[in-house]
Amino acid sequence: MHVLVTGGLGFLGRAVARDLLAAKHRVTVMTRGRGDRTAPSGVELVTGDIRDRARVAEIVQEGGYDGVVHLAALTSGRDSFADPLGYFDVNATGTLNLLMALDAARTTTAPAALVFASTNIVYGSQHHGALSEDLDPHPESPYAASKVAAEHMVAAYAATGAIGAVILRPFNIAGAVDGVTDTDGARIIPNVFRAITGELDQVTLNGDGAAVRDFVHVADVAVAVRLALTACTPGISQTINIGSGIGTSMANVVATVEQIAGKSVIVHSQPPKPEPPELVADVGRAQTVLGWTPEKSKIGDILADAWESWPHD
Repeated sequence: MHVLVTGGLGFLGRAVARDLLAAKHRVTVMTRGRGDRTAPSGVELVTGDIRDRARVAEIVQEGGYDGVVHLAALTSGRDSFADPLGYFDVNATGTLNLLMALDAARTTTAPAALVFASTNIVYGSQHHGALSEDLDPHPESPYAASKVAAEHMVAAYAATGAIGAVILRPFNIAGAVDGVTDTDGARIIPNVFRAITGELDQVTLNGDGAAVRDFVHVADVAVAVRLALTACTPGISQTINIGSGIGTSMANVVATVEQIAGKSVIVHSQPPKPEPPELVADVGRAQTVLGWTPEKSKIGDILADAWESWPHD
């Protein structure tokens, strides 16, 4: 397949591009600009902003793609409260621009498959335990709401028969591929690494760090994306969780990093916040529909790969 990957130079995007290339697909990455990020060898690059409807239409029209993986997004729930319009512009309107581009290209060539990366954040904090795709979304931030809006657009367009779509809801993506790991300072794992290397004085946990979350290796998510491309059926949109199915407490994340790195960190416990005690993916649908299993997503393997790719002595 010739696959267009939007946002293909990001943490997940690079892993997806590499996995698709390894499976002998032709990969074109759409990016606003390379900056200091390098593209995997073999990737074709096109420059375009997902907010630029005319440019997105031009890229889709000229590419003749068999499939599209839509990853381009803003992804910070915290930041989205300060910039809600920006988040809806990129995540919702950007998705609309892509769908309109696909629709305009139908007279010549149209992708049979669209894989859209949403997020487990759409479930909100009203549920706990194993979260299934049958639960109603409960967005609690502009970021989550923008992803729900995008999901609805993808599903509605697929229902016309124009494309087949798979909406993936990854849980907490971590690990590393090709020496590239997550550096987002809003996430627990990069912050523990910063404390280990002395960039931060301490790691802050809510209460005793007992909150349990689901971490999934970025390489496993990339495999799920590739499998989802071949699971798309015209006229149908499927929503699928991508997680390890295993819960890990925040305190255990800290302890495991300390063990891997051979160093300890100072942990500051702030007053507990109201939050779900456990949020873990029900991955039954991913296994049934995609034939996917999270082979690299044991927490020790995730953290070891991430630490190996983190700059340290």
